Amino acid sequence: MFDIYTIIFLALAVFIFIRLRSVLGQRTGRERPPYDPYSRRDPAKAPVGASDKVVNFPGTGEAPAIPEPVEPADTDEPRPARWSGIAEEGSPVASGLNAIVVQERDFDVRHFLTGARSAYEMIVVAFANGDRAMLKDLLAREVFEGFSAAIAEREQRGDRMETHFVGIDKADIVEAQVKGRSAQITVRFVSQLISVTRDRAGDIIDGDADQVVDVNDVWTFSRDLGARDPNWKLVATEAAS
Repeated sequence: MFDIYTIIFLALAVFIFIRLRSVLGQRTGRERPPYDPYSRRDPAKAPVGASDKVVNFPGTGEAPAIPEPVEPADTDEPRPARWSGIAEEGSPVASGLNAIVVQERDFDVRHFLTGARSAYEMIVVAFANGDRAMLKDLLAREVFEGFSAAIAEREQRGDRMETHFVGIDKADIVEAQVKGRSAQITVRFVSQLISVTRDRAGDIIDGDADQVVDVNDVWTFSRDLGARDPNWKLVATEAAS
């Protein structure tokens, strides 16, 4: 038989359980997973179809404010107004973004651009620093191999790059398309850098340590639509004319 103290402790345990349940709630299977800085804002393990699936490339700081989207009507096809401030109605870019949304309704182009800005800065600085580990997380295999080879040549010569990232003036989408199950978005970046390359002796052999230079790059990012991994990766680079 239970004595009075056992009954009291059992009642207390039940009371505490009920209170914790009411405060903490119950797991429903829809909770957001823990934060992971190497995904869009949430881990690559986020379930397909979650509202936080759009990639936020790893980065620091806040990107400049971008106009709020005009929400499309509840139809099968997104309205061009969704891309206000991003792409002109009826343009190839708008059509490409529409094609992405058809396959992935939660795609947020403004979130993408915020992440792309951060990724651009991180990749530029990581390349200058020879940080292969950082680059491997952000680049497709072929692009990573090219960057890594350039770093190896620089190291073999004994040269050292010093890059100070000043900022990004513009990050405009110039192309968007879906190829099979893969989305590709090309962004034109206009940025400012202070960059020099020094030889083994520390003498500057390229660049100017006191001059800010304008840099124009066109980078293409890609991601498999519907994949569990929400990260976009850099698949092509070129200097803009």
